[in-house]
Amino acid sequence: VQLQASGGGLVQTGGSLRISCAASGSIDGLGAMGWWRQRPGNQREFVALVSSDGSTRYSDSVKGRFTISRDNAENTVSLQMNSLKPDDTGVYYCGTFRLGSAYWGQGTQVTVSS
Repeated sequence: VQLQASGGGLVQTGGSLRISCAASGSIDGLGAMGWWRQRPGNQREFVALVSSDGSTRYSDSVKGRFTISRDNAENTVSLQMNSLKPDDTGVYYCGTFRLGSAYWGQGTQVTVSS
């Protein structure tokens, strides 16, 4: 499974960004897809997840501000990020699971200026 992320960039506090990720390769039976992030000086942390049936889960820090969505026909996952804060700055990684293995994209930088 290969994951290619797109989007991200620089935005001011309170602004919005949308990042997306497309899966390719051996994608039959693809499981949950989601986003993790690594903020400066921190370890990678969970942000949001969407299962193959569409159920979603969010970290408390982004709940109510971020929305994850998935297009099973296109094998893509997107993260709409609203009301961004400087603390949301970091590298965002998409990830997915298939047959017991985890796969990661290359990461996309999100920078929120104060």
